[in-house]
Amino acid sequence: MKQNVGRSDGIGRVALGGILGIVSLAILGDAIAGAPAILSPVLGALSLILLITGATNTCALYSLLGVDTTQ
Repeated sequence: MKQNVGRSDGIGRVALGGILGIVSLAILGDAIAGAPAILSPVLGALSLILLITGATNTCALYSLLGVDTTQ
């Protein structure tokens, strides 16, 4: 698949993915009181998607929409 995620977009995805992963683990470990338990796997999945797309510089949704931030 063609790379369609630019450098700053990729850095943002990796940073946000890391933050969401930490929040997901904090919810899972009950460090964040009052957060619904279903939020942990949702944030975890979103975190993995962002980390993978940021690391590979490829986004399937961008391909479907015709978006390319590598310019």
